[in-house]
This record gives sequence, C-alpha cells and structure tokens, in this order.
Amino acid sequence: MLRGVLPVLVALPVVILFEQLLAAAPFATYLLSIMGVNIILAVSLNIVNGMTGQFSIGHAGFMAVGAYVAGVLSLALKEVALSFLPVAVSDQVFLLVALLLGGVVSAVCGFVVGLPSLRLRGDYLAIVTLGFGEIIRVVVQNTDAFGRALGLSGIPQTAGLGMVGFWVFLVVLVARRLAGSSHGRSLWAIREDEVAAEAMGVDTTGYKVRAFVISAFFAGIAGGLFAHFVPIINPGSFTFVKSMEVVVMVVLGGLGSTTGAIIAAMFLTLLPEALRSAFTVMGAEGSLAQKVDQIRMPVYGLMLVALMLLRPQGLFGTREIWEVLPRWLPRRRKGLA
Repeated sequence: MLRGVLPVLVALPVVILFEQLLAAAPFATYLLSIMGVNIILAVSLNIVNGMTGQFSIGHAGFMAVGAYVAGVLSLALKEVALSFLPVAVSDQVFLLVALLLGGVVSAVCGFVVGLPSLRLRGDYLAIVTLGFGEIIRVVVQNTDAFGRALGLSGIPQTAGLGMVGFWVFLVVLVARRLAGSSHGRSLWAIREDEVAAEAMGVDTTGYKVRAFVISAFFAGIAGGLFAHFVPIINPGSFTFVKSMEVVVMVVLGGLGSTTGAIIAAMFLTLLPEALRSAFTVMGAEGSLAQKVDQIRMPVYGLMLVALMLLRPQGLFGTREIWEVLPRWLPRRRKGLA
C-alpha cells in the first residue's frame, strides 16, 4: 500500500481540500500548522532516537538551519515571480525551492556532525548534538545576515496548511518505508545490539550517519515551513528547550513508533492551548501566555516521570497504533453473541 507514487497522488488533493475548508479559520490553520511542524520534527527524530537507538538532543539546531536558510532565500526572491505561472503558483514554486535548499543544507550539517560523532554512543552523542544546537543558535544570534538577536522578519507567509500537510504525509511515508526496508532492519539491529550488528557485517557507522542525515533533512524542512507562516523567526525559537520538547514527544509516543510520535506531537501541541482555556475558565488574571510558559515545562516533567514509572516503553513502545489497539479494545467471549 505504501509502495509507488499512488500515496502521494492521493495525498495532494486531500491536503489542498483540507486547506480550502479551513481558509476562513486563521487560528485553527495556525495551530494545525504548528502541529504539523511538530509532527515532522518528532517523526524525523524518531528515525535516530527510536529506530537507530541513538540519543540526539540537538534537533532544534537543524530546524534553525533550515529556517534561516529558507528564510534568507525567500527574502532574496521576494520581489521575483515566474511570468509564465500565476502568482500563487509561482510563490509555491519558490517556497518549495527554499524548503528543499533549507533541508539539503541541514542534511549536510547532519552529515558533518554525524560522521565523526556517531562513532560515539549514549551520553557522549547527546553532548555532541547538544553542543551543535547551541553553536547554531549562537552563530545566528551574532550574524548580521540572519538578523542577529532580533531575527528575520518580512519573510513571505506562503506556507499554507496544504504545504505543511503534504510534508507531514511525506515524512510519515518515508519513515514507514524505511522501517520496513532492508535499511530499516539494519537500523533496528543497531538499536538492539550494535556490537552484534557489526559482527554480522552491518556498517553501523554508515547506517547511523544515513539515519542522521535523513532526520536532519526533515528537521530543516520543518524549520523552513515554520519560517514561512510565523511573522518573525529569532534564535529564541530554536533553543535547547525546543529540542527537549521534541525528545519528549518521541519518548512519550514510544521510541520506534511512528504513530506514537504523531499522537504525542499532537497532544503536546494542543496541551498549551488546553492550559490557556483552563486558566480562562478559572478567571486567572495576568498574562495567560506567561502562566502557560511557566507551567508547561513542569507539566512535561511530571508526565515524563509518570511515564517512566507506569509505562517506560512509551505509549506504544516500538509498535504502531494498529498493532496495539486490538489488544486494548474489549473482546467478546467465545460462544456469546
């Protein structure tokens, strides 16, 4: 079912129709776009942290690379249009070029970081990826071309819900195809026992670098999409906290479960809005945004503690939702109608 180009051809009209239906609901469109970006980040990080069994905590760094590269290119082409195409179509073509360039540059950064560092494992790899994320943040914060601490503004807001939905579909499709391929089986083998996999002839470093590059590419795409539907991007959007949010999504859903990462990303995206609604109902005074920001990370921490105590493998473990739901649904006894 996932083979060939048929899934892509089916997904295109669906996401376009969905965008048209929500055209009159800007807040819902914005919230769903943020959710889509988080799903792309969670599913792509799951390729490294879940399927390959590594531990990367610098995903926001790759997101920042994609956001700033795509944003700078879009600003440079802001007044340019393809004369043989309608303006809306021309804008989408330039957006696609900017996204691909941001993704490719992020993938190159992933290769440069991954090639030497993925010979490490565990805590050492986490420290390297954390350092990379902080380096990227400091570089953009002190570079005039990237707007320094003030960030970039005026980027064309051309990333609609249809484009976000298409890339969500694409990253899920790639993750599922990868998981069921011979490359995916090599990644699972590395996750289970790296020494045994290497003894069986698996190029462990090579496969880990490939997983890292694919993950970084889609993180760059997520950053590029983010840059094209928010009014301004600045280094504060790509801090260590953002990386940890994505890690929480992957751990909550289950390391290795694509659908688990999707559901956790959706839940944790909607959680701040639920908290805002709860504060409004309770008649809380002061800034709602400030209250939500203050309580959001402690809530994440409590959720992780509860998860590690009650279900350390995450919601779905390494399984997908269609493999887990039949065990959770009530069954009728044999011989009863």
